[in-house]
Amino acid sequence: MCMSEMRYAIKDSVFTFVFKQPEYARKLYLALHPEDTDVTEADCKLVTLENVLTTGLYNDVGIQVRDTLILLVEAQSIFSINIVLRIFLYLAATYKEYAEEHKLNLYGTAAVTIPRPELYVVYTGDREDVPDVLYLSNLYEGDGSAEVKVKVLRGNGTGDIVDQYVRFCKIADEERKKHGRTQRAIDETLRRCIEENVLAPFLATRQKEVAEIMVTLFDQEKVMEMHDYHIAQAAREDGLQEGRVKGRAEGRAEGRAEGRAEGLTEGALKVIRGLMKNMGLSVEQALATVGIPEAERPKYESLLR
Repeated sequence: MCMSEMRYAIKDSVFTFVFKQPEYARKLYLALHPEDTDVTEADCKLVTLENVLTTGLYNDVGIQVRDTLILLVEAQSIFSINIVLRIFLYLAATYKEYAEEHKLNLYGTAAVTIPRPELYVVYTGDREDVPDVLYLSNLYEGDGSAEVKVKVLRGNGTGDIVDQYVRFCKIADEERKKHGRTQRAIDETLRRCIEENVLAPFLATRQKEVAEIMVTLFDQEKVMEMHDYHIAQAAREDGLQEGRVKGRAEGRAEGRAEGRAEGLTEGALKVIRGLMKNMGLSVEQALATVGIPEAERPKYESLLR
């Protein structure tokens, strides 16, 4: 599996696993439309896209409620404004499937009827400046002919199913920071969630499956960090060599220093910061873990401040 494919595989997350269950798909809908108390599990048909395009494009959760509404809901722990465009593509692909399933005559003179869309992002990160609504027009200049609106959902303290999922993610992050990507972090996450009544009925019956997903996510994150590190290391070595050549050509120590600085790529910084954030390592421990020579660590430390 190539790295880009592995990154897509991470989409098979706890969020997707939970809300693919009919009972929790209904609870998700009710969290957004509490007034519709008559809705049943049978009314909430899953229309989640799976490998619709050759690029592997698929979304987290799609729910068609009767024939009147399509909900597309994505989960993000790291905010990206580009989620608007991705959801727009998911919506187009979902409507394409709907038109084919219902044999809609898109070239006829009579208007076809389609479910109205509602688009959401469940944000579980810590940034406070993430807007409540995202627009496709944020991504292009001038007046355009297409607009898409995506509402951002956060934990709201109500205890509904969205709030519980956000709380689950917060607990998982706290335990990972304490214990790293270990079985203990997973066990403590599940224990605390059940104790605090966070997705408790679901986790009580699906602990094994959720734990296996979390183990897979941890393993994939480790592999990707190592992959990023080796790319960064290769770029760093190229930079060092370039610095030596430049230093010899110009006869100045500044040339060597510049080459070293250029060699420290964003990829290397990302790996080191990831170790510090996710595994609770200090700067010194993170630099040692990735094998930065002691003589060069002060330069890295200054760039990490």
